[in-house]
Amino acid sequence: MEIKEIQEEIIDEFSMFDDWMQRYEYMIDLGKSLPLINEEFKTDDNIIKGCQSKVWVHAELEDNKLVFTADSDAIITKGIIAILIRAFSNQKPQAILDADTQFIDEIGLKEHLSPTRANGLVSMIKQLKLYAVAYQTQIED
Repeated sequence: MEIKEIQEEIIDEFSMFDDWMQRYEYMIDLGKSLPLINEEFKTDDNIIKGCQSKVWVHAELEDNKLVFTADSDAIITKGIIAILIRAFSNQKPQAILDADTQFIDEIGLKEHLSPTRANGLVSMIKQLKLYAVAYQTQIED
């Protein structure tokens, strides 16, 4: 499935909920299904700078697609990174670089986060795109 299709799916899922308490609960559930990072990758190198809580992200290239794993010490943050990984994992680096993150605004996530969490969200997106830049150079067309 392409990134845009996954993003549309996420927007549809969030639109089913009437209020933000239900959406937060859904995000927490998503966090529980996050593909967890191996303990060996829970290093300072993999911590996303700019997040209030600790978030570790690891990327590997498999069949010219980036596969992300992550973890966080905060349940809401775990849900946020789970949404991003769902949208961007198993995609080609160039597709990740070309993708917009408008779906975040469409589900209303940024406006319902504290300023520090919203900054963390931006840092997470930036880190996923940085991995895409790094791995794009390793792919032969």
